[in-house]
Amino acid sequence: MVMQFGINMLVPILACTLFGAWLGEKVNVSWLAIPFFVMGALAGMRNVFLFARRIYQPKEHSKKEHSENEYRNIKEKEYSDVKKTQ
Repeated sequence: MVMQFGINMLVPILACTLFGAWLGEKVNVSWLAIPFFVMGALAGMRNVFLFARRIYQPKEHSKKEHSENEYRNIKEKEYSDVKKTQ
């Protein structure tokens, strides 16, 4: 799990930095990798936050999905009952 946190943080940073460096060479702007590095760091932090939230709050998601399924089943039953009476 620790490795996933690292991957979630490093991949966007490296990808954005390399893209910024490549784009900087194409348009002849040497400092273009810096803003792309910052964007990659922000994206990496967002990834880590979402990953951590998914790990530490699995019960709420299952409760929510369970209640949505119950609601859907009730609505389907009501709809089928209405269809039968018509």
